[in-house]
Amino acid sequence: MTIVVTGATGHLGRLIIDALIARGVEPAAIVGTGRAVERSADLAARGVRIVAASYDDAAAMDAALAGAETLMLVSGSEVGARVAQHAAAIEAAQRAGVRRIVYTSVLDAADSPLVLAPEHAATERLLADSGLAVTVLRNGWYTENYLGAVQQAAQSGALLTSAGQGRVASASRRDYAEAAAAVITGEGHEGAVYELSGDVAWGFDELAAAASTVTGATIAVQQVTPEQHVAALTGAGLDAGTAGFVVALDGDIRSGLLASTSGDLARLIGRPTTPLEQGLRAALAG
Repeated sequence: MTIVVTGATGHLGRLIIDALIARGVEPAAIVGTGRAVERSADLAARGVRIVAASYDDAAAMDAALAGAETLMLVSGSEVGARVAQHAAAIEAAQRAGVRRIVYTSVLDAADSPLVLAPEHAATERLLADSGLAVTVLRNGWYTENYLGAVQQAAQSGALLTSAGQGRVASASRRDYAEAAAAVITGEGHEGAVYELSGDVAWGFDELAAAASTVTGATIAVQQVTPEQHVAALTGAGLDAGTAGFVVALDGDIRSGLLASTSGDLARLIGRPTTPLEQGLRAALAG
């Protein structure tokens, strides 16, 4: 019986495959799906079967899921299209006789006003109605999300934010990938919902200090209003929709929606989560 990991050509999906192999899963028992399969040539060389398949390609998903026991459904990246894509993947799993699905959601998805939550909440409802065994991994923020901001701040000396005194309990993608592998290979996780986040919630002054340390630049926080933030981002070339989305996320951080530290992530991976400075250093190293 195989494990199918969607998004295997993306950052998180490939790390989940790495973590599964590290836990003793035979590469031949893993199928990775994605669009840009050339990005997974190294995984294919290790014996993982890589299949070109998007969530809404029914024939390709049916072929990838044939004989599979577990679907690791890594949430799609196309905001606004994810519910339909996830529904198609769930339906393909049902057709293939998959026994369980592990899904990467977002913190407190069912009740959170977080701008990213509605699509995840809708997917969780689809999973609850699927009749399959389900484990929901409600992932918090990835430290790597700040890589671009840190690189830009190293050049300008200013870390621009409208998050105010909000805090973020981030962890590295590798931490979240290890948690997914622990759930897939472990016992007793069916029906569970895990709120995953870093052990420590940091503020933007701490982010600037960590960024200064790892880049060698002198970086200070520049707090602006949401309106000023949108203007700065559009002035730097972002389209209005993307700029508004980024500023909305900072508003969610300002409201404390990404600050929770449940400890679930550390418990699943059996170690402390990766500290902010260490996570940034690894991200910069590539």
